[in-house]
Amino acid sequence: MPREYRFIADAMLGRLAKWLRLLGFDTLYYPDISDVSLLKIARQEDRIILTRDTHFLRIKNLKDYLFINSNNTFEQLVEVIKALDINGAVLYSAVKEFNLSRCIKCNGILIDVKEKKDVGGLVPEHIYIQFNKFLRCQDCGNVYWEGTHMKRFRERILEILKRETP
Repeated sequence: MPREYRFIADAMLGRLAKWLRLLGFDTLYYPDISDVSLLKIARQEDRIILTRDTHFLRIKNLKDYLFINSNNTFEQLVEVIKALDINGAVLYSAVKEFNLSRCIKCNGILIDVKEKKDVGGLVPEHIYIQFNKFLRCQDCGNVYWEGTHMKRFRERILEILKRETP
């Protein structure tokens, strides 16, 4: 990507935050964050505020924010991609492979699990038997694998990217 975008999503955009993380974007989300704290973190960490709160439209000198119009998560994702002119081809190629880089729960960095035995007991037994490639969050320890949920995500996001980006 030409620029590494970093986001902080307001309390109304938790699902969008998860989808952005699945696409590899550094996206903070706190369900109970105050507007003051959100602004402070955004300024300190040079993050773009993603919001549905019209209050932010009235703040003077607020530059790095994106007001999200839609209530639909997929439409919200398209709004972000289009507003920031994010290269759809780059996203498309990243999504085609199982190249997750961010934890959807905590935004931590995912690392490859080198030894399958390292996830024994952390995933259901049938998953352990069926899959060989796992990723694990450095921060919270959450484990990821290419299951049906990830395949459905990939199919949905590829459909959106094909339709909405050049």
